[in-house]
Amino acid sequence: MLHRIKSWPSQVLLYITVGFISIMMAFPFFWMFSSSLKTNDEIWSVPPVLWPAEAKWGNFLEAWQAAPFGLYLFNSVFVAAAVVIIQLINSSMMSYALTHMRFALRHVLMAVIMVTYMLPVSSTYLSGYVILSRMGLLDSYTGLILSNSITIFGIFLLRQAFQQIPKELLEAAKIDGSGHLRILWAIMIPLSRSTLIVMTLLSFIGQYNNYFWPMLITKNPDLQLVSAGLRSFFVEGGAYGMKWPLIMAASTFTIIPLVILFFAAQKWIIKGVSNAQSVNKG
Repeated sequence: MLHRIKSWPSQVLLYITVGFISIMMAFPFFWMFSSSLKTNDEIWSVPPVLWPAEAKWGNFLEAWQAAPFGLYLFNSVFVAAAVVIIQLINSSMMSYALTHMRFALRHVLMAVIMVTYMLPVSSTYLSGYVILSRMGLLDSYTGLILSNSITIFGIFLLRQAFQQIPKELLEAAKIDGSGHLRILWAIMIPLSRSTLIVMTLLSFIGQYNNYFWPMLITKNPDLQLVSAGLRSFFVEGGAYGMKWPLIMAASTFTIIPLVILFFAAQKWIIKGVSNAQSVNKG
């Protein structure tokens, strides 16, 4: 009882701290949404107006019609989804080979992968551009997808997850006559589902928000992703920031796919964090 009394102030302090951090993280999204319903004068008013006197819901339709955001959203979702699928396949196979297969130079290959992971992404832009140019894949969906189809972080993440699976399960499967592909599909992937979903979420967000590399290898406006489309709207349709309500409205509906994805995978994200904590405690 005395222990509970002593811990009560610390719990209150913890809840207050977590609540304050949550509000600070959520406030930019609230401000973006509320600004999309304001007039330009309300956005720049002093003191700031948290909610408009009259919500301008028509700003969303006007912003949607001012630029081809439907095309931008399709490009981003299509490219991100295709990249994630390819990354899941090759990362799973590579991670399985590095953890449960024995072959020459396996440790050397892992060392090369880790060294590659430490390199800045920008250091590969020039070589990647030259390769895509010689293959004739510039200004194409294929170039956008294939150039991002390998993720070193995904290989490392799945390797850690596969290492936590008991080797007795694999040995029993081999005794039953299962091959490597069946073991990977029937045992490794189901037992690592939470890690795979977390990897899917992180990879999708990274590809959806990707800006510099797609801008470098594509010049066709019809291939622009959401981030590049928002910039074009800010510069052209947004008149260099003179139409802030429309810019905020466009920013609001472009994050909707990420919000939907997060809520759909929320249970698995929490499960993945819980599994990681239990492994660390163990």
